[in-house]
This record gives sequence, C-alpha cells and structure tokens, in this order.
Amino acid sequence: MLNRRRLLSVAAVAAAATACAAPAPVPVPVPAPGPTPRLRMRGADISFALQLEAAGSTVAADGGVRPVESVLAAHGANLVRLRAWVDPPTGYSDLAMALRLGRRAAAAGCAIHLDLHYSDFWADPRSQRIPAAWQGLDGWALAEVVRAHTRDAVAAFAAQGTPLSMIQIGNEVTWGMLWPVGQIVAGPQEHWDGFAGLLHAGLAGAREAAPDLATMVHIERSGDPGGSRRFFDTLFGRGIDVDVIGLSYYPFWHGSLDDLTGTLHLLAERYGKDVLVVETAYPSGLPADDRADYFVTDADDLPDGDRFPPTPDGQAAFFEELRAVLAAVPGDRGAGFCVWEPAWRGHEVGVRHGEGNPYANLAMFDDGGRPLPALAAFRP
Repeated sequence: MLNRRRLLSVAAVAAAATACAAPAPVPVPVPAPGPTPRLRMRGADISFALQLEAAGSTVAADGGVRPVESVLAAHGANLVRLRAWVDPPTGYSDLAMALRLGRRAAAAGCAIHLDLHYSDFWADPRSQRIPAAWQGLDGWALAEVVRAHTRDAVAAFAAQGTPLSMIQIGNEVTWGMLWPVGQIVAGPQEHWDGFAGLLHAGLAGAREAAPDLATMVHIERSGDPGGSRRFFDTLFGRGIDVDVIGLSYYPFWHGSLDDLTGTLHLLAERYGKDVLVVETAYPSGLPADDRADYFVTDADDLPDGDRFPPTPDGQAAFFEELRAVLAAVPGDRGAGFCVWEPAWRGHEVGVRHGEGNPYANLAMFDDGGRPLPALAAFRP
C-alpha cells in the first residue's frame, strides 16, 4: 500500500512529467540510453542559479541563453531542489532567493524540494552551527524556533502559489544538527534526545503548514550500509517517522556504485520507504593542473573510473548506470536522483566569498554553457 505522503502521488508524477516534457527537447549528442524503467524523480539542486546569473555565468541551448531550470526540464527533469540558510552572507541562499527560484521552477513545470539547513551557512557532517539569531536558546526554546521556522518556510511557498512537494529537515544530519544542542556525538557517548527533539519539531512545523507534504531525513552514508542502518534504526526507534530517506552519493567520497547498491537495497527493504539520491555528481573532465581546490583531480579518485572515465561520455555513462541501480531497488523504492548544482561550472561564484569552486569539473555543461551528453539522464 502506498504511503499517503509517498514522495509524489502517481497523478502528481504524471502531471509533473507532462508539464516538464512540454518544451521541445534540446538536441545534444547522447549515448544510446538503456531500457531502464521510469524513475519518478529526476532533478537537480540549482540553488546557486541566481548568483551564477548575476556573475555572468549562463547556460545555452536552442541557439541562445536559457534559464537552467528550463534546459533541465526540456531534457525531462521534473524536480528542483533548493536550499535555504537562515541568515547567510549577503547574496547567498536565503529563503527569499529560494522563493524566487521556486517560482521559476514551477513555471518550468517542476516540483519543488526544499532543503532547510537550520544554519547561517553550510551544514554537513563537519559543521551544524546554530544560527546567530538562535544562539543561547535551550532545547525546548530552540525546538519551538525550529518548528516555527519550518512552518513559515513551507507556508511562504504555498502563499506565492508554488507549494512544496517535499521538504528535508536538515542537511546531511548524520551527526545531528544545531550543535551542541542537537549534536549526537559529544565526548565518549552518543546523545540522541536533543537531535530527535529538534527533528520532531521540524517535522511538526512542516506538517502544520502542509499536512500531506512529503518529508525527508538526509544523511551522507550512501556507501556504508551498516552505518546507515544504525542511524535509521536509532532514529526510527525514537518515534521519528518520515516518508523518504535521502542520501548524498559522490563516488569520490562514498565509494563505488556497488557500495551504493548495497545501501539502497538494505534501506528500502528494512524500512519500506522510498530512497532518493538527493545529491550526486560526476566529473566530465579533469583540471589541467593538480589544483588543490578541485575535489576530483585524477581518475584514481573514482572507484568506478575504469568503467566511467572522467570525460563527457564517461559522465553520461555513469548517470545511465545510476539510473539502472535506482530502478533495481526492491519494491520500486528507488525514487530517483537529484544532481547537485549541474550548472556550477566556473569560478565566478565560490563556496564562500573569495574562494573557488571545487566542483567546477562536475558540471553537466561545458565551458561555454552548452549541455553535455549526461543531461540525457533526466529523460522520463
């Protein structure tokens, strides 16, 4: 039986696919796609789009510059993921920017997935800082702020006529969020109560604003089935319930596609929930020199590099195989994938002000902003 908030209803998926398929496909050379079953979710995180456009970095198709979400939708994408920090540095991803991109995503016919970081800047397994405005709040007061912040963000998308299809409570929360209150590991012991309370508050806020909104918890243990199982066993054992399990999968950090397959199958079978690869990327080339600010500088960084070399065709072949891996998840629980910042190809916008872009060679567009063959992976 389908969960009533299962990622998207069959009708909603069909509507999104129809809307996104409306524009004429952008002609690009692509490898012959394999006969893989349909993936319900095929999307991208485009949170840097406004900054990239302001810096003069654009993408092109059909002989002219086009919005990135339109190019992705023309290739079959039906989901846009947007992050929102609480009070970030000027020009970085705040709620107002997410709302603006949400309007564009909806106009392109794509569903909207909101990634709330509950931090003023990057939140991941290395850093989950409490926003400056929330500093000094105890556990109960902080949970109330999380609930209200989540509720108001969800309501804001609905108020502008672009309701969310899915929300994740925190970003890569393997070790908790809003440290130290929600930090799981502090000293020799683990502490789950604070994290579980904050997560429960965020879920309550989301459902207060939109009772049928699909919810997600997102970790980065995609190559570690044992660690993923331990995390979700502990979390679900505390009464937390979400509709979707989200995983980051960057092969140069998380292992081979075989490693990913083991984790996807275990999670889908053990918990009976949809699993979405909510962040992923693969290189289309290597930097000319061994620059320290690139994450992938050598083919040896890639565990499946012999099968999928860091070339445009190798990148396309990797995404074809990722589609096949997801389609093979038991129970049709491999919901799909979301490519992280596929248009972030240059150094006009950095990870932080004054810094470079270590993901530059992971983009799905070439140096001139033209689509690469890997965009075929978004097809229905």
